[in-house]
Amino acid sequence: MSYANLMSPITIKNMTIRNRVMMTPMGTNLANPDGSISEEHKNYYELRAKGGTGLIVVENVCVAFPLGSNGTSQLRLDHDSFIPHMYELTERVHARGCKIAIQVNHAGGAANPARIGCQCVSASDIPCKTGGFKPRAMSTEEVYELIRKYAEACKRAQMAGFDAVEIHAGHSYLVNQFLSPTTNNRTDEFGGSMENRARFLKLILKETRAMVGPNYPIMIRISADEFVPGGLTLADTLEWLPLVDEYVDLYNVSAGLNDSMEKMIDKAYLPDGWKRYLAKAVKEKLHKPVITSGNIRDPKEAEAIIASGCADMVAIGRGLIADPEWCNKVKEGREDEIRTCISCCIGCVGNRMVFNRPIRCTVNPAVTTGDAYKKRRVNKACRVVVIGAGTAGLEAACTAAELGCDVVLMEQSDHLGGRASYICNLPEKFRMKDLVTYMEARVKHLPNLDVMLNTEATKEKVAALRPDLIVCATGSKIVTPNIPGLLDNLAKGNILTADGVIEHVLDGSFSLDMAGKKAVIIGGGATGLDLVECFANKGASVTVVEMMPVIGNGMDLVSKVSITNLMRDKNVCQMPNTKLLEVREHSFVTDAGELPFDYGCVCLGLKSYNPLFDEMSTIAHTVSVGDAQRAPRQIIDGVREGREILNTLESMGFLD
Repeated sequence: MSYANLMSPITIKNMTIRNRVMMTPMGTNLANPDGSISEEHKNYYELRAKGGTGLIVVENVCVAFPLGSNGTSQLRLDHDSFIPHMYELTERVHARGCKIAIQVNHAGGAANPARIGCQCVSASDIPCKTGGFKPRAMSTEEVYELIRKYAEACKRAQMAGFDAVEIHAGHSYLVNQFLSPTTNNRTDEFGGSMENRARFLKLILKETRAMVGPNYPIMIRISADEFVPGGLTLADTLEWLPLVDEYVDLYNVSAGLNDSMEKMIDKAYLPDGWKRYLAKAVKEKLHKPVITSGNIRDPKEAEAIIASGCADMVAIGRGLIADPEWCNKVKEGREDEIRTCISCCIGCVGNRMVFNRPIRCTVNPAVTTGDAYKKRRVNKACRVVVIGAGTAGLEAACTAAELGCDVVLMEQSDHLGGRASYICNLPEKFRMKDLVTYMEARVKHLPNLDVMLNTEATKEKVAALRPDLIVCATGSKIVTPNIPGLLDNLAKGNILTADGVIEHVLDGSFSLDMAGKKAVIIGGGATGLDLVECFANKGASVTVVEMMPVIGNGMDLVSKVSITNLMRDKNVCQMPNTKLLEVREHSFVTDAGELPFDYGCVCLGLKSYNPLFDEMSTIAHTVSVGDAQRAPRQIIDGVREGREILNTLESMGFLD
């Protein structure tokens, strides 16, 4: 397919961008502890520039430390000392033909008091999310002082060689806390009317323009619709944007606040480019270039967005974490090789916002180094047998083959992908199929990787292949504890596991409308909540039962916010601290009473399944990856362990 519109250049003031793809600013936790940019950080952005991206917008930098900080490892531009290393970054990105901007920001009430060492500040004393920290309302004098700091940070960005600046005015950060009626009840010139609430941003832009000059591009990122009760709607946004338009050259149109995070950091079920209507409305109102975002993964959709005129650029964030070469692959007609983001938010959002770790990626185990590992080659003949073609086994097999090993992949089923190929059939999990599709395409490009489907691995079969290394990737099995009536009713089909629900989805026996039906889900972990979402969206009356005190424990932040909102909106009955005692034909008996159901489901977890390890160890050096290695975890863990076959081969002397 031709991507003539997507790959065409665009000029904004004195900045000409080679194509219409922008990398969104996303926190990474890759900065040095003092807020300077690290070498790993520079590599991370240079990889995306090398991969053909048109414009990179570097993650938000703190304009006033520590009050404005939104993390323990955030970039800073509140002092001239940060300019030199930033200049090294812009040099490296420019050398790859890419333009680069940077987002300036103050966290305001989103800052964590434990990290900044004092109470956070905001427009008012209203927390910026449910259950959030109570901030201190800034004085009028403080507001004017901060306006100057924003502008000074933008001037430093210009001095550091950035082609443009973006001021963050959305997503529950400080400027948005002034704009939104949900967080601003001030009575001075920065509160009350829409004009007053927009004054903070207007003065930042005015001061910035005075410092950077008339020809330097200024962008703003906005939440065009906040998707929370009492928040700004698209109509409200179209009312206040003209108040600042004279200073803005490019609008980055996003959506959502902390309490609607699934619209801010798009949940997997949202379609490609779903926010385009917001960008189109802004463009039609102001006649300025606009950028749209929203789960843009498919290059055909990206092309259609530009061709239709809904937006002038498309913003891809997590998709470029997953595959730095996205643009090059699209331009060169290698779409089947794109390592597509599955919108799981585990390694990116979860690592940074929940665990305070540097970002990682479920589908890309080398976020900051890319495909550099492919330059390594085995130094002598090496045969690897991988047992199990789930995502962990596939990664191990492909990595070994890419290093030059002779690889045999044995899978007892008739397809690749393991549990991921099954779960993706749930309507809300459809993006997981993209990982399986990518792996299938990757296998086809490796002539030294022999796939044996419908093949049970036995000692005799594996020994006959004379392997140097065996990888057990046999995955996990569903847990069925010894609860009265559980096994009997599972066998009779009176109750279902998650796999059973998927079978019903596949055979079409699940009605699209379950109004009036009762669904009871035993297990409030990630899998159980997937089924809660499935049944609730079909109109069923849903109850979720969890033995632990917390429902959704361990889920990624985006999914947690999303499922919390869904359970509230769909009136899902939540029963934590509740134990299943007995399973009957049409009801579950718990220590809180009997729960009748039309659909009863049990999601009590998985257990590691690795029956072949000891036997295989008698043939050759044997390792396990993924769920087979120890207690079942997430796909990100198995994929990482699959890639770590590099270390195994090195320790065995097959890699220098």
